[in-house]
Amino acid sequence: MHLDILKEIGNIGAGHAATALSTLLDKKIDMKVPSVQVVSFDEMMDMAGGPDNVVVCVFLRIEGEAPGSMFFLLPLEQASMYIRTMIQDTSFSFSDPPISELGLSAMEELGNILSGSYLSSLSDFTNLKLFPSVPALSVDMAGAIIGFGLLEISQVSDYAIVIDTALKEEEVEESESVKGHFFLLPDPDSFEIIFQSLGVKL
Repeated sequence: MHLDILKEIGNIGAGHAATALSTLLDKKIDMKVPSVQVVSFDEMMDMAGGPDNVVVCVFLRIEGEAPGSMFFLLPLEQASMYIRTMIQDTSFSFSDPPISELGLSAMEELGNILSGSYLSSLSDFTNLKLFPSVPALSVDMAGAIIGFGLLEISQVSDYAIVIDTALKEEEVEESESVKGHFFLLPDPDSFEIIFQSLGVKL
């Protein structure tokens, strides 16, 4: 039941984030929450394509009444496509360093807008005050990025509850779509706070 509630929270956040992304790119983007899972840190890296998979990631801390962490991961080509649309530069690519400052700034802003819309819907749903930290952008192997983001959680737990949110362009065939992911990881103490706010016992 608790996982179902977290999935519903994720779906509401995903809907808001998808709307923001669709508006930004002027194309229909679909977001779904395929799963809410209790996973080991290694399993989380596998969900991101394996520890050696190079991704573009916007990471931020969730501050306020129910702290946690949020990762927004995109494959290099998908991130490059989004940024090419945003900055109107058909030659931009995250796979071709040096990466332009304009492209990096646009990616940070994209992560900021999406995580902000995701968090505001969570805040509305739970009536908790939640604020995003300044996002940190990284282009690196998924293992290094997730390992850094899990430092705080790993001191108190070997597992994380992951609300996985997949996004894809609606016109693209399922087999051809390149999925990005939101990973929302509340801190261990935050679960009780979230459930209490919804009138549910942990």
